[in-house]
Amino acid sequence: MAAQPFFMTSDNEDDSDVGIAVKTRARTKRPPLYKVLLLNDDYTPMEFVVQILEQFFGLTHAQAFEIMLTVHKKGVAVVGVFSHEIAETKVTQVMDFARRHQHPLQCTMEKE
Repeated sequence: MAAQPFFMTSDNEDDSDVGIAVKTRARTKRPPLYKVLLLNDDYTPMEFVVQILEQFFGLTHAQAFEIMLTVHKKGVAVVGVFSHEIAETKVTQVMDFARRHQHPLQCTMEKE
């Protein structure tokens, strides 16, 4: 099989007018990211929130404590930013774990 030339000429023109074949590539778009949010409530113990942040988000105790305080004071905090599938999984894990321990903690996600 012969290789395709990188230049094209017309048979009825001389070689002084050379064109270049350009192949355009479609740019792939990055998938949207989603913020995982923890919402404050008056019943879930602060220690439980810290445990969730360490266990499901891999935060250090100090990082988890800071985010827990933000949730407590402001009512909501961003815990992390992930692809849709990972954010959805984290929300489900947190909600299931909170329900199993009979806490009303709410965890949601929204597009960044």
